[in-house]
Formats: sequence, C-alpha cells, structure tokens
Amino acid sequence: MQTQTPTAGGSVPPKDYQGVRTTLGTWVKAICRALEAAGCDSSVLLAAAGFDPKALDGPTVRCPLTQTARLWGLAVAATGDPAFGIKVASHIKQTTFHALSYGLSASSTLKEAFERVQRYCHVASDAIEYEFSRLGSEYHFVIEPAGPVTDESVDALVAAHLRMCRSLIGHDYSPLRIEFRRAPPARLEDFERLLRAPLHFGAARTRLVFDCEAIERPLDGGNPELARHNDAIALQYLSQIERDNLQGRVRDVLTQRLSHGEPSQDEVAELLNMSARTLQRKLGDGGTTYKEILDETRRVLALAYLSAPRHSVSDVTYLLGFSAGSSFTRAFRRWTGQSPSDWRAGAAAVGAAANAAVRAAANTAVSAAVGSAGGS
Repeated sequence: MQTQTPTAGGSVPPKDYQGVRTTLGTWVKAICRALEAAGCDSSVLLAAAGFDPKALDGPTVRCPLTQTARLWGLAVAATGDPAFGIKVASHIKQTTFHALSYGLSASSTLKEAFERVQRYCHVASDAIEYEFSRLGSEYHFVIEPAGPVTDESVDALVAAHLRMCRSLIGHDYSPLRIEFRRAPPARLEDFERLLRAPLHFGAARTRLVFDCEAIERPLDGGNPELARHNDAIALQYLSQIERDNLQGRVRDVLTQRLSHGEPSQDEVAELLNMSARTLQRKLGDGGTTYKEILDETRRVLALAYLSAPRHSVSDVTYLLGFSAGSSFTRAFRRWTGQSPSDWRAGAAAVGAAANAAVRAAANTAVSAAVGSAGGS
C-alpha cells in the first residue's frame, strides 16, 4: 500500500490517510488560540512546525500527528508554561470535534457521553484510544495513546474531558482523582487550580476516576434524538477517514451495501482484496469480529433511520439488509429493549415535549418583553 505524503501545508487531504496518523485541524486551531491568549504569534509557530495556516481552513481538514507534536513542543517552549496543555482545553469550541462534540452535549448521562467518546474517538484523532469501565463503586476513564504523543497533548485531553463533565453536570464538579502517566510538571499550581481534583503523577496509565452517582445521573440537557443524528454523522465521517483502518473500511462497505442485503464476511473480504481468513485474523488482532462490526453499524443506522419520519419500519428493515421484519425487530429489541415502532413513538413523544417546552419558553419571553415595553 502506498503511504500518503502530507501536503506542503501540513494538512492531509480528506481521502488520503493511508499510513498517516492524523488529528483534526480544528484541534490545531485550539492550540493556536491558546498561544495567542498567552501572547505568542501562532502563525510563526505554525510555520516553524511545517503548517500553512490557510491549509487549516475547513471543518474536516486533518493534520499529520508528527507535525502536531512538533507544534506542541514549540508551543511549550514559547510559552514556558508547564500547564499549557491544560489551558488549551478552555479554547475548545463546540465545533472542534465535528459531530462528536454535539453528540456529547446531547448525551443523557455522563456514562453515555464517555461511551460516545470511546466509540467515536477517532473523529478527533486516531492516535488515542480510550477505555471506560465500572470498577466497584467507581468509573474509570483511561486515555491510552496509540502512537507517540506529547505529555501536553494528553494533559489537554484530560482537561477537555473534565471540562465536558463540568459543562454537563455543573461547574463545581470534580472527579475522585486524576492519575497521570507523565512525570510531575515543573510547577503544579495551575494543574491544581484548573483541575481541582486529587492528582497523582507517574502512574501506570493516565485515567480519570469518577463516582458512580455522578456518572449515572440523568442530565437535564439530554436529547436522544439529537445525539442519534450526530452519531450517524460521526459514523459516516469515520468511514471516510479510516479507510486505511480495517474496521473503518469494513463499516464503510457495510454502510454502502446493506440496502442490497446482508453481505457475508466472504463478500466483504473479497471487496477489501483479502481472504476471509485474513479479514477474520486482522479483525481479531484489533479486538473485534465481523459480526460485532455488522451489529454496531446496523444499530447506529437503525436509530438514525427511525429518527427520520420519511422512513417506515419496513424501509429500515430493507435499508439494514434484514431478510424479514421479525429479524429486525428481534435485533432492535436486543439493542434497545423495545420494538422499532414503540421506540419511534417514544422518541417522537420526547421530541414533541421538547418542542413544546421550547415554544412555551419563547412565548413566556415574548410576553415578558411585551409587558416590559408596555410599562416603560
């Protein structure tokens, strides 16, 4: 397979990621905003790292990890700030992580949000993997680099995920503890001030540890319909950017061919120019199976399709490649505990209630404005 050579500007064209670990250009822009806030000229440092600032324009531009790592090193040297990575998190915008950002904001619990991070993390970067699990009375969220990354970039991820928690559950919330694999920074003050949690350095892995009650508590801003729509967008985007990642390539083939019937593993392997045995072995090396990828792809697409009124349950059965409606219903009950029709009715009721609440709030605001104007 031919390895893609990055462009002179440092970004990688959306369809050419073979052999190159990448991160979203919007993440690089967050680093630049933090640099400007620190009084540094980000354009000079971008050029020194090999970037063309104009090549970062666009919400789906991706950049090679090697150049992003170079920028991190230059940024820390220029600012002289050991906590620079932590501070980058405050410069993340709602659109920084594409559809994933919106899916996280619409999650019904922090547990669901972290599961979403784990599932769609490669939207932001394919150099990081996550583990999320319950251990006794705690939830552990582990950040595991899949490639060479800087300490500061991991610091930024720790702060970004903590910032997500506080935006969803309350500004005063803090985890039980945060463990860093890195060595202690030269100065701890900003780490302690911004993270506001017990900190441990030199740990075996970088992890955030949470109490179960906070992680499982329903969130006021949860919007399942919006979350599902953005999951579908994230899945589609992953299929585009992970074509050299075998799991992503399998998802891409399934997304394209399910409407023609369920493809067998042999058929998918042939389309990927490999034997079924090789496909099975490589997926196993990645910790998954063809059936698991097929099931997850169908689940995400089913929720997205059923959220759209134009698709009947029969349409969705066909689009997902099920041979009979009963087969789809059994699978859907396994995914959600409900039939497709009951789930759609419940989702519609939630959406109607949310719309009614929005209309009521708008009417109240208008009435208040009119009353204020009349009394002035």
